[in-house]
Amino acid sequence: MPTTSTPTHCPYCALQCGMALSPLPTGGVEVVERPDFPVNRGALCGKGRTAPAVLSSRVRLTSPLVRSGGSLVPATWEEALDRIAGEFRRVRSEHGADALGVFGGGGLTNEKAYTLGKFARVVLGTSQIDYNGRFCMSSAAAAGIKAFGLDRGLPFPLEDIPRTGCVILVGSNLAETMPPALRFFNELRENGGTLIVIDPRRTKTAEQADLHLAPRPGTDLALALGLLHLIVAEGRVDEEYVRERTSGWEEARAAAMAHWPEYVERITGVSVPQLRETVRLFCEPEAAMVLTARGPEQQSKGTDTVGAWINLCLATGRAGRPLSGYGCLTGQGNGQGGREHGQKADQLPGYRKLDDPAARRHVAEVWGVDPDSLPGPGRSAYELLDALGSDIRSLLLMGSNPVVSAPHAAHVEERIESLDFLAVCDVVLSETAALADVVLPVTQWAEETGTTTSLEGRVLLRRQAITAPEGVRSDLEVLHELAARLGVEKGFPTDPEEVFEELRRASAGGVADYSGITYARLTEDAGTGVFWPCPAQREGEAGAGNGTGARDRAVAESGAGAEGGEQGRRRAAGTPRLFLDRFATKDGRARFVPVSHRPNAEEPDDEYPVLLTTGRVVAQYQSGAQTRRVDELNAAAPGPFVELHPRLAARLGAAEGDPLAVVSRRGRAVAPARITTGIRPDTVFMPFHWPGEGRANTLTNPALDPTSRMPEFKVCAVRVEIAG
Repeated sequence: MPTTSTPTHCPYCALQCGMALSPLPTGGVEVVERPDFPVNRGALCGKGRTAPAVLSSRVRLTSPLVRSGGSLVPATWEEALDRIAGEFRRVRSEHGADALGVFGGGGLTNEKAYTLGKFARVVLGTSQIDYNGRFCMSSAAAAGIKAFGLDRGLPFPLEDIPRTGCVILVGSNLAETMPPALRFFNELRENGGTLIVIDPRRTKTAEQADLHLAPRPGTDLALALGLLHLIVAEGRVDEEYVRERTSGWEEARAAAMAHWPEYVERITGVSVPQLRETVRLFCEPEAAMVLTARGPEQQSKGTDTVGAWINLCLATGRAGRPLSGYGCLTGQGNGQGGREHGQKADQLPGYRKLDDPAARRHVAEVWGVDPDSLPGPGRSAYELLDALGSDIRSLLLMGSNPVVSAPHAAHVEERIESLDFLAVCDVVLSETAALADVVLPVTQWAEETGTTTSLEGRVLLRRQAITAPEGVRSDLEVLHELAARLGVEKGFPTDPEEVFEELRRASAGGVADYSGITYARLTEDAGTGVFWPCPAQREGEAGAGNGTGARDRAVAESGAGAEGGEQGRRRAAGTPRLFLDRFATKDGRARFVPVSHRPNAEEPDDEYPVLLTTGRVVAQYQSGAQTRRVDELNAAAPGPFVELHPRLAARLGAAEGDPLAVVSRRGRAVAPARITTGIRPDTVFMPFHWPGEGRANTLTNPALDPTSRMPEFKVCAVRVEIAG
């Protein structure tokens, strides 16, 4: 790595791959590998390699825009900020504080997410704040809290995966969504371990598996219950572990026994021999893991589905033991930190609950406000978007593009258009920003310093490498200026380290305790980060509580830190491995949660006989607002498509590349046919990165999980026809 380069992290997915930025003689920066960072060891996907392209003034915003005469025109910062503050004052005066909405993003740094939540509750006084991370991992979070008392995407580092005996990967195509992570699974197989992939499609990830199960979309819950049934029937339950470290087993066992193998085969399409082979491969090694992603989580029963997979781990003693456990592969760059520090409708910093009086008192003291002044929990993400233009009259949106990414997207677009006023802070003029009354150009990853929290719970420091173009300000500066205009002169610093120092105090004693983390500490050890929880104590002291277990013993038993001495202790900064001594529940026991299969919110019928599932492709990211502006990525993935099986194509009379219309009860999308045997004949797949007539989320169902409020992105009923 050149000595002039700045170590930092990729702006995209939750791997937060290490990279460095080196200045170019012609201006700008280029990406340089960082082999020292343990997550990617220098490897980067195409999105990471080309990330500097979005820094170009050719593709990004460099001036505030205000709507005048139906068009967005350049304006001064003072004019734009005054207009936002004036509209917020008007709406609050005429309709009350809850007529003001705030919508955040899972890509915002911890400092921004923290400040946005504080701004909503202290300055605006509104309860109406949520963020797009609700669409990504909220079901896994809810299930993890129910079972373990704590939600952290992975309770162990990725480096543990190659040393376990078996991994069941449910609903993740990480070969395309986070390619550098695939090497951990390849190393698992090289070490003699087994990879089982569960996905309705034979993806690039499934092609790497020892066993691929292709269940009907929306039946992952039944599949997990059928496997647990077989584990009980074959005498593979770890009775001692269940007795000593869990509660609620009898009820969960009874629920699973109602899902006998032949019944599960009829529901899922996965054969009984495949079910039995899965149980054998999972149970025979000493250690094993289950990892879920959006496939089982983005369902109207996503919390129960993840809970069933957790039950599988608990029944076999595969949680809270070295090289074993349940984990969620968090998607967005700061999806983990984004839900920990206050931009979620029901949460305060430190993953505290907004309706907990003690939590309110603690955070209010840090903020210098009366606890009673803090509003209560508000609407979840889709419910907030659905209320736009009626109960919510004005919206501040940061780092999200719901016109493309939200379910029932045409309806969401209509609700956004019905607002009295919309203000958007973004790097580019996204499809949502194009509808705004004011658009503020803000700094992005390489132009600012701030922390993110990876899918491992590893808190990392992204460092500023270049100066933002003239006319661009940071989100922290925006919130500072708006707070001042709305009568709050103090409490909204613009320096990210100052914000983080306050975040440390606000999170102290909470579930996600960052109080022992500092910017100085994050620059140590080549910037490999610190795992939360990390209370304000020195390394080598006893375990951090919150069900973390004894830190040094965790490292020793797992084989990490074998280099010994101070280096081994520093590699274990914070709490890399959770639950080895106890879980984060009051009694220290993990809880089984009894669950039963239920149908999708929308099943096929004569009018809509096919199932649609959605996902990503390797060259684009989320709503594509940034990646669709990179020529190299567009060349690799220029537009949407409809993936379908040859049998379905034959029934339709469709050939490769023919325009197909996919129609649901919510709308119609058109894209070229891509015919493959790698998908079930009863299912079609569309990627969701594009707007316009190929917008997959025009079709998706906003039916919500009753606990997590996650929409059912992953399955809805459609019909497919040749586009006329």
